[in-house]
Amino acid sequence: METSRVIYTGDLRTEATHVKSGQTFITDAPVDNQGRGEAFSPTDLLATSLGACAITVVGIAARTHGFDVDGTSIKVTKIMASEPRRVGEVIVEFNFPAVKYTEREKAIIRNTINTCPVSQSLNANLKQTFILNFPEVE
Repeated sequence: METSRVIYTGDLRTEATHVKSGQTFITDAPVDNQGRGEAFSPTDLLATSLGACAITVVGIAARTHGFDVDGTSIKVTKIMASEPRRVGEVIVEFNFPAVKYTEREKAIIRNTINTCPVSQSLNANLKQTFILNFPEVE
């Protein structure tokens, strides 16, 4: 079954539709590549997918092991490279909520992040940097 449909609407913009849900979004080429930069670029989506996938598998692991990561926020930074133009690095910074995670729970989180399907699907030359910030909780 198809996953999505994408229509090129012109002026370096696309409209993507998720087939099952009907949800849609647009993409624009980035300003540094002749676009308007008014929406996610395709490479922004790649970088964002890595962050979303990583926290999703962490959520699954947390649920499986009886703790939660609800409220975790993530900052994603995409760094472009050239020759050829590509994503050179994605930095995913996790900011976990003020929860007193045990060392075991932190280890589960650390060990799970790199197992997400997006991470496993990306070219080995793409640098994936994960930063985990656990607040001090007494």
